[in-house]
Amino acid sequence: MQQTVANESENLAVRAEDGQISRAFLDRVATASESGDRKSLTELVVPLHEADLADVLEALKPEQRRQLVQLLGADFDFLALTEVDDAIRDEILEMLPNEAVAEAVRDLHTDDAIHILEDLDEGAQREILAQIPHPERATLRRSLEFPDETAGRRMQSEFIAVPPFWAVGQTIDHMRESDDLPEDFYEIFIVDPAFRPIGTVSLNRLLRSKRPVPMQEIMEPEIYTVSATEDQEEVARTFERYDLVSAAVVDESGRLVGVITVDDIIDVIEEEASEDIRLLGGVGDEEISDSVLTTTRNRFGWLLVNLGTAILASWVISLFDATISQMVALAVLMPIVASMGGNAGTQTMTVAVRAIATGDLARFNVRRVISRETTVGLLNGCLFAVIIGVVAGVWFANAELGGVIGLAMVVNMVAAGLFGILVPISLHRLKLDPALASGTFVTTVTDVVGFFAFLGLAAWWFGLA
Repeated sequence: MQQTVANESENLAVRAEDGQISRAFLDRVATASESGDRKSLTELVVPLHEADLADVLEALKPEQRRQLVQLLGADFDFLALTEVDDAIRDEILEMLPNEAVAEAVRDLHTDDAIHILEDLDEGAQREILAQIPHPERATLRRSLEFPDETAGRRMQSEFIAVPPFWAVGQTIDHMRESDDLPEDFYEIFIVDPAFRPIGTVSLNRLLRSKRPVPMQEIMEPEIYTVSATEDQEEVARTFERYDLVSAAVVDESGRLVGVITVDDIIDVIEEEASEDIRLLGGVGDEEISDSVLTTTRNRFGWLLVNLGTAILASWVISLFDATISQMVALAVLMPIVASMGGNAGTQTMTVAVRAIATGDLARFNVRRVISRETTVGLLNGCLFAVIIGVVAGVWFANAELGGVIGLAMVVNMVAAGLFGILVPISLHRLKLDPALASGTFVTTVTDVVGFFAFLGLAAWWFGLA
């Protein structure tokens, strides 16, 4: 269903049928921004959900984006900054005075406020926090002290916790009278005198219970907690494993300090998946909105590493230059062996990296998976050895050459399966991100093994010097 907003006398679709921001809507926003028409811009933008506004901001040109933010002023929805690329968020924050950022942050949930503040330099953070009332400032500072990409950074500090002896009616009255409840919550935490969570009561169970009933009688004693210093990826696995909607966040003493909800976990899953994909491609933390210079700098490092591995593969070929000069067909066929090994290795590596990321690859099954991938490499190697052997034998009218390339294919496909799984596992055990460097190492192995096996076998079989 398309989302629409009123603009003067017509309804203008925000999103087109393909789900992207409507070209007509974007043009209207750009025109209003460039012309300084605050009234039309407000009618167009203010009703938008923060996710839609984020897409609009990313689609606009930098100057149009600056004009939009300045024209909206206090009407600008800061929640949109939690949805945009890091580069665009930094760009917008740089153009705004710290006073405006502080005023906006005061009205956000803790997790959203931290998402905006965490990438600012320490000086800007201090200046913004100094303008926030003490209770909120202390909460934000505590969250900022937790390591990046942990539950402490993702949690919101707004939650409802009551002692077990409170009655249902007392709890409901408390929620009705309190002014600092979170906007959205799913359960009430039951805590002991040390403020450690001992159970939860879901809202539906609370509303179906009679007022005099003590909370401890209707609470669910099985409670899932995560440490504030636990990596957000591990937290996401906990949510996936136990189908959680929310979970209590505790400090090193087991005291309740916050709550993390499924909407935060969805963001974590998306971020971690995107990060793994980018690392496999060697582009680091690159965003689609990054400048040419930033993108070039991000990609240069791994391209330089790839150049080094390509030189290593070329050096292996140079060892057999005399062999190649006596049989030109070798130069024609050897890229096939290396390419097939590289593709097979990438398949295995992708499965391995994903299994490590999701926790599916562990000590109890690692040997079985290594054996499986090696066997798959052997079987595929034999199948493709027959295919390429026949093709090469017919192509160059040389059955022996077909047998050589077929045998080399088997060797390289087995190596691809073996190293495609061993490289990510080894990097993981060395506390390195397997997504970061696996591709380079696996490709190097399959190139070197492929060229060496094919050219070495050819030199031995045909007696070429």
